[in-house]
Amino acid sequence: MIGQKKLWVKILIVVILILGAIWAGFPVVWMISNSFKTNAEIFELPPRLITENFSFTAYAKIFQNPEQVRFFINSYIISGIVVILTLFIGIMAAYAFSRFEFKGKSVINTVIVAVQAVPPITLLIPYLSLIVSLKLFNTFGALVLTYLVFTLPYCILMVTGYLNTMPKDLDEAVMIDGGSRWTALWKILIPSAIPGLISVGMYTFMQAWNEYLFALTLTKTNDMRTVPVGINLLMGQHAYEWNQMMAMSVLGSLPILVLFLFFQKYFIAGMTAGAVK
Repeated sequence: MIGQKKLWVKILIVVILILGAIWAGFPVVWMISNSFKTNAEIFELPPRLITENFSFTAYAKIFQNPEQVRFFINSYIISGIVVILTLFIGIMAAYAFSRFEFKGKSVINTVIVAVQAVPPITLLIPYLSLIVSLKLFNTFGALVLTYLVFTLPYCILMVTGYLNTMPKDLDEAVMIDGGSRWTALWKILIPSAIPGLISVGMYTFMQAWNEYLFALTLTKTNDMRTVPVGINLLMGQHAYEWNQMMAMSVLGSLPILVLFLFFQKYFIAGMTAGAVK
């Protein structure tokens, strides 16, 4: 009887997991399916998951439109710069928090954690005023500086936790051999912290790539806007280009999907190790 109960419990768990996977995955499948349809076919009743007139028209229109291609280029540039700056600044700050004791350290740590709890939308108007006063409105610099504010706290916390798992004896051994703290950081600690840095880099890239509100507010011309804003621009006053919206959504999801597929094990290892302390 006990064995039968365990079997039924396992079956129930499997069924729940399958239903959950279908619930989570169906919108993605529907998005991909609609990207290969015409607008007219999307509104057919009853709706069909598999189209009979399989077409790459929506994708072709995107690649043939220089403005839409520019959205992707902008997103790659901004996200890449944000990742590089976040990792560099975050590593420097995390090393200081992990290896040194200084006045106000606990206060600064508290502020960093508190920043994570602030809803970004509440900062929209202050940041807009600041960006305009700095004459950075409608520039890449406006988005890069804004995104850094939201990605740096997470990076500092995660990398600090990761470095805390590494003994300070490593630094001392390097300095005994004639090296400096800079040498210890970049030649010993950083290579050992690659999984954590990859997880932080992936998180940062996703944050910058998917952000919509600030990208819309802090830019004015289409040559400065990013993919999420570009998708929104396909919603016209009298008609929506649904198939192109789905195609851009698919293309916009690919970088995140590729990153996760290639660096999944590092991402999971980094997230767990960074949360140890």
